Amino acid sequence: MQVGNARYLKPEDLPEAIPVFPLTGALLLPGGQLPLNIFEPRYLSMFDDALASHRLVGMVQPVFGEHRAEEPAGEMPALCQVGCLGRITSFAETGDGRYIVSLTGICRYRLLEEVRSGKSYRSFRIAPFITDLSAGDDEQSVDREALLSAFKAYLDANKLEADWESVERASNMTLVNSMAMMSPYGPAEKQALLEAPDLKTRAETLIAITEIVLARSYGDIDTRLQ
Repeated sequence: MQVGNARYLKPEDLPEAIPVFPLTGALLLPGGQLPLNIFEPRYLSMFDDALASHRLVGMVQPVFGEHRAEEPAGEMPALCQVGCLGRITSFAETGDGRYIVSLTGICRYRLLEEVRSGKSYRSFRIAPFITDLSAGDDEQSVDREALLSAFKAYLDANKLEADWESVERASNMTLVNSMAMMSPYGPAEKQALLEAPDLKTRAETLIAITEIVLARSYGDIDTRLQ
């Protein structure tokens, strides 16, 4: 996996522990780019430290839904167990104390134990999904026609347009991961897309979620998907 000026090919290319940025509804996938507006002091400090070292930050969602209500008051929020590691590939200061950054996805990871670093932000040891570093191998398994059909049905239902020339040129990996990241779905759906075991399953999950949303919002969608 080539990300910015760095190559990540094996476990030794990744740190054992990373700072994590919890953000509900944010989805980063390998090869995808996630823009972020950083303004909280603890996360400004996190990005300062990351820029001074390996330039890596782990995106992860806080636990959502009914499990969130079980957290004891005053404790750090529980986090989903799977997130995605990203490299800072774009950085700008705004002049009013904020950072505008872009993370490019490297690989997913599973949280292990939290590291007590004395910092204002949280860090964890991780178990990276090493297969993500060579995920292009399963490109041909994606049903591209079905994916584009669901995408077009969603655009038509919402009276939206797309740059179809760019869509046609995109690889299956770029298409699936970009569509998943840009999808307007909720935290549970985003986590399901993140945790899909491979590109084929992620594409199928994205199609299924889109069909459910269309059916709930617009009724029978059979004709839309033909």
